Amino acid sequence: MDILVNNAGSAWGDRYESYPEAAFEKLMAINVTAVFALTRELTPLLKAAASKYEPSRVINIGSMDGLHIPTVHQTGSYAYTASKAAVHHLTRHLAVELGAKDITVNAVAPGYFPSKMSDHVFDSFGDAIIHNSLIKRTGEAEQMAGIAIYLCSRAGSYTHGTVIAVDGGTSINHQHYSTVS
Repeated sequence: MDILVNNAGSAWGDRYESYPEAAFEKLMAINVTAVFALTRELTPLLKAAASKYEPSRVINIGSMDGLHIPTVHQTGSYAYTASKAAVHHLTRHLAVELGAKDITVNAVAPGYFPSKMSDHVFDSFGDAIIHNSLIKRTGEAEQMAGIAIYLCSRAGSYTHGTVIAVDGGTSINHQHYSTVS
């Protein structure tokens, strides 16, 4: 096995006062624990395929919401943001552990891309999402594919322990909008 992409994820939004503890447990299990467990279990196969100049790759899919607190969709996503921040930190921790085994570990932090998981957010807050992007649009599948191809290519073989935002600058935009101006 040369490449492992940990792309499982789930989200939950609710008001602070009624946010269920069960949501935290569920999202941490899916978004963080599963990433750790699968990577640990597949490390022997990744190590067997790796060499110093052609390392095996682990790519964890985090989120821009693990880099900042989202405000555009006006919904408390406490467990999701915490779990994706944990994925980013776990990525760095795994990089320390696996680098000597010739396995690179990186994370991608996507912004808003149309998907089944985000359809309801786009339906309700699509204009605000675009307005909050520094390049005034959402992502396209080619951008996620491109970053994965880079990380898996020879060009990406020296990139290790990093979190790469693919979000149109949304995670560094400190002008958070609750409604479109």
